[in-house]
This record gives sequence, structure tokens and C-alpha cells, in this order.
Amino acid sequence: MTQQKEKFDGLAKGYDLYRPRYPEVLFREIYHWLPKDRLLSIIDIGAGTGIAIEGLTNLLGQQHHCTAIDISQDMIDIGKQKLPWVNWLHGSTEQHLSCVGSPDLIIAAQSFQWMDRKTVLNLARNSLTDNGVMAILQNNRDYRHNEFLNEYENLLEELSPNYSRHYRDFDYAQELNVAFQHEYAFHITLNIHWNMIIPGEAFIGMSRSSTQVQRALTAHGEQFIERSKMLVEKYQSDDKLTILYESQLFMVVKQNKHGAEKE
Repeated sequence: MTQQKEKFDGLAKGYDLYRPRYPEVLFREIYHWLPKDRLLSIIDIGAGTGIAIEGLTNLLGQQHHCTAIDISQDMIDIGKQKLPWVNWLHGSTEQHLSCVGSPDLIIAAQSFQWMDRKTVLNLARNSLTDNGVMAILQNNRDYRHNEFLNEYENLLEELSPNYSRHYRDFDYAQELNVAFQHEYAFHITLNIHWNMIIPGEAFIGMSRSSTQVQRALTAHGEQFIERSKMLVEKYQSDDKLTILYESQLFMVVKQNKHGAEKE
């Protein structure tokens, strides 16, 4: 836990300022499966500064019981400033998830790859209420369809120790299938392609909020930033870059014993 904590401490302000948010359509899919007749219990695991809770709040409002778990106190401090109604827990998901009652929604946004996934899914399965939802969200740079991003990934793989652009290539859908194989459950996967146009300097700021870039800076100093700026200069138009993303939602609805599906 200490090693992972150090990956994120010191990055919170840049992380919250520059990280792309998730497409609303993904939150609407989650919202569709949640009960509408009562206050909900929502747990954000590996919450960072609460970016996923922000997206949910736009649909659900602030009246529900939200708990955010993160290993970085810096992330929590920023989160508390902007989301004071949320209950923030410092520590690992594995440490806290068994003590949060019976949540209606457990969400992991851009964080599931850092966890002991089998353990977390078992805890989620056992703790979710009937018709509870486990949702995994991630934003991936779409380097396959963008020359700038492909060259940026090449640079990361060259200068960031042990980095691979495939570091999040896990079959989350299959992992959910295995974890919930003995439950009545409904599985959903969504993939959304979109783009974000940002100033070149904002991309550099976003890069600095990345743990992979911090490793590159530790190993090679400002060489990584200088070469990133050269890439930005090469590909930007009118001082703007077009960044392509693929956003993904992997979700399971743990249904009641009758397995009744929601229409």
C-alpha cells in the first residue's frame, strides 16, 4: 500500500485540474439500473479526488450517502474541498470495502488496475444489496486512431521505466463474469469513442499529473517534458490538440433471487 500511495501523493491538484471527465452516457447507463424510490448508498473505490462522484452527482444530486475510498491523503484533501458531503476514507479498498454495509453501487473509475481485483470483486459481490451495481469505468487514450497519441505512447515506453501502453488491458468483463457466476446477474459493457480539444500547454499539465510521467521525470529529468513539447508543436493546430479517447463501462447488476430483469 505504501508504494502505491507514493505514486499519487503530490499529484492531486494537477490530477483534478487536468484529468478528462467521463462521458455522461456512461453515468446514465449506471443511473438507469439504480433504485429511484429511496436514498442510495454509493461507494467510490480508488476515488482519487472524486471525479466519478461528480459525474454521478450531476444525475443523482447530493442527497445520497456517498463514501469515497482512496490510499492518497493528498487526493482525499482535494476531494473534501469540492465534495464536502461525501464520507472520505483513507486506506485501501481491500481494507474498507467489507465494512461499508450493503451498498447499492460500487464504482471504480480509472483505479481498478491498481487493486487486488479478485479480492475486491469477491468483497463487492458479498456486500452489494439485491439489484446492486458494480461498475468499472476507464478513459483510455485512443492511440490506435491518433498519430500524436501513438508517438506519445512511444515516448512513454522509451523513457518511463517498465511502462507499457497495454498496462490496463485486462478482461474486466470476464473477471466480472467469473466473480458473479453463481449469482443472478445482468452484465453490461459499453464503449464510447469521443475527442477532447485542449490547448497544447494543458496536455503538458495533464501529463505531469500522471504517475507514468513522474517515473519518466525521475529517471530522465525534464527530457521527457521537452520531447513532449516537441510532439505537441508537431501536431497542434492553432495551439490546440485533438485528443481521442475510448471510454469504457464494465458493469454487473446483482439481481435478487428471482433473477427478475428490469425492463
